[in-house]
Amino acid sequence: MTIKLLCFDMDGVIFQPRNFWLELHRVFGTLEEGKNLTEKYLHTDYDKLVQEVVARLWKGKDAQAYYQLVKSIPYMKGVKELFTEIKKEDWITAVITSGSMDLARRAQHDLGIDHLFANELMIKNNKVSGEFIGPIGAGTKEKMKIIQHLCEDLKVKLEEVAYIGDSTVDSGAFSIVGTSIAFNTDSEELKKAATHIVEGKDLRKVLKFLK
Repeated sequence: MTIKLLCFDMDGVIFQPRNFWLELHRVFGTLEEGKNLTEKYLHTDYDKLVQEVVARLWKGKDAQAYYQLVKSIPYMKGVKELFTEIKKEDWITAVITSGSMDLARRAQHDLGIDHLFANELMIKNNKVSGEFIGPIGAGTKEKMKIIQHLCEDLKVKLEEVAYIGDSTVDSGAFSIVGTSIAFNTDSEELKKAATHIVEGKDLRKVLKFLK
């Protein structure tokens, strides 16, 4: 089946760090408490996690530190070369991530990505406002639903979709698409769900499974 829609997770796939929000905790000086809250609530009560982190820990923080982090996060090796090849094909591209919308917009600007689905930290008067627009939580179903709706809108069959991810959260998406690539992952669950596995940190290695 020919691929028509190519979807990417972002953290750990397009960009090197596996979790942008933990990197932001480091910048804001809240890393230890952030790790504890993430471990406690990420998979049990995502709304509580957002409330504790965004509305309590981060509210009022200087947005310049956030924007500087967005600018400085390094790309994964081979990503620009991969997108150069992608542009030669008639593929629609999408990022589906629980990471930062601002980081996703940077990737869209640099790489020419067609569609973005990400979470947004709200900034007002150059401060973190305490608000968070989070369509993508920590479960596996949100990404599945986004892919299904995107396919409906674009008139693409699920078997014509390729998805590249690196975490267990991507396993739901893997279960419904035609081509699923586990990239540089330590998740055995994701490897079992994937049609292909790519070891190492070079995105160019996924190309052979797309053509």
